[in-house]
Amino acid sequence: MRKLTQYVKGFYMALGMFCGIPLPFHVWDEKLTTIMVASLPPVGALIGAIWWGAALLLTMPTLPIVMVAAILTVVPFWVAGFIHLDGYMDTSDALLSWRSLPKRLEILKDPNVGAFAVVMLAILFLLQFAAMFSVVSSGRYFILLITICVVSRSCSAFSILALRHMPISNYGALLGTGGNRMNKAAILFVGIVAIVLSVFYAGFIGLIVPLAVVAGYVFAMRKVYKVFNGVSGDLLGYSMVIGELTGLIALALLQGVEINLWF
Repeated sequence: MRKLTQYVKGFYMALGMFCGIPLPFHVWDEKLTTIMVASLPPVGALIGAIWWGAALLLTMPTLPIVMVAAILTVVPFWVAGFIHLDGYMDTSDALLSWRSLPKRLEILKDPNVGAFAVVMLAILFLLQFAAMFSVVSSGRYFILLITICVVSRSCSAFSILALRHMPISNYGALLGTGGNRMNKAAILFVGIVAIVLSVFYAGFIGLIVPLAVVAGYVFAMRKVYKVFNGVSGDLLGYSMVIGELTGLIALALLQGVEINLWF
């Protein structure tokens, strides 16, 4: 019973830290920070469920597809409190500056928005909108939006517990020596379950989409991990945003291929 209470408390802490949904009160316990990180995938399930519900709701009335796609492009960032988008912009600024590591770290911590962040944000929303428009146009497999959010956060949570942290990372101070095996196993278990359920629901599309999320995340994380010699909250947000974008693009492309083959 005590262990269950800790996990519930850790999940609630994760909601307060990684989600923009208003909470009636805030809870914090330094001893439960590893459980909080391990609760990222369930938080992703909640955000994905809201994204999926919004897709179902908005496609029922006769709203213009362009407007529906635009709203659904923003929904996952808005529900998450734009926290990961902030990391994406900060990392884009530092990564594309092509400066020395000390200067990149200085740019990463700079609260001002640079030109590279603006350009990369425009590219992100352009691609996200195009992919979302294709998904809305086909009107199928909206539930895979939940899978995208769960798998991307499984990758992020595992990275927090398994990879070396940069000196400026808040997670390093919070977690100390890192997470235990049970929490790492729980993260992997939730991610694998999400993929298996997706395969049962959507067949090969349900397999390729989450694998695309993992591929996009690993590609982005490998790049920034090598450049910055570790991970931080900003780098995790950057990799997660790219992973989710890759999954959404895969969903859009696969639906188009399937429709073409059908006809």
